[in-house]
Amino acid sequence: MGGEEHGTPAAVFDALGGEYEKAFASSAAHRASLAWLLERLSPGSTVLDVGSGTGRPTAATLAGAGHKVLGVDVSSVMLEIASRQVPGAEFRCEDIRRMPLPEGSYDAVCVYFSLLQMNRAEQRELVRRLAAALRPGGLLVLATVPLDVEEFDGVFMGQPVRVTSFAAQDVLALVREAGLTVEREESTMFSPNHPEAVPEPQLFLHCRRGGA
Repeated sequence: MGGEEHGTPAAVFDALGGEYEKAFASSAAHRASLAWLLERLSPGSTVLDVGSGTGRPTAATLAGAGHKVLGVDVSSVMLEIASRQVPGAEFRCEDIRRMPLPEGSYDAVCVYFSLLQMNRAEQRELVRRLAAALRPGGLLVLATVPLDVEEFDGVFMGQPVRVTSFAAQDVLALVREAGLTVEREESTMFSPNHPEAVPEPQLFLHCRRGGA
């Protein structure tokens, strides 16, 4: 987005563009997470993809399976790529923290690594709102880097970033406090395919809202 301060999420991912997709394209854990979701979704389900990036692999996989996907991201560059690569999904340039999320409006929500540049209070509030936006029995898949860090100034693929996260047990507590049941959990180490990236721990949680 024009006028974004250097280091903000929009500026970081505008600068990375398609390089982010290339760096993470080989993630077997991400593909396995999507397979878990696809096995449980009814035909034509409505899915919200938070931090949809270039649309691959998440929106492309879900839309390709016939689901109705809305991708939301703050990076206009990423969304331009996504709209071109995944014409079967809808994409909006919005900040999910301020986007209306009507209760019970989605069959599934995907949150792949899109919380890390929010503070802890924002992360807790957003997960609570996303859980409430699920229909009873709806699914939420969340992936993050499980580190006990707050407002940490670092470098990600050559871009300055300020990162906040939780240790693994605190991520689990966060989703449970939002009313979600964790049905599957996977921890892995992943090395992005980029000369300035470093190996990182990753945690994938596959959750369900009660009331089905």
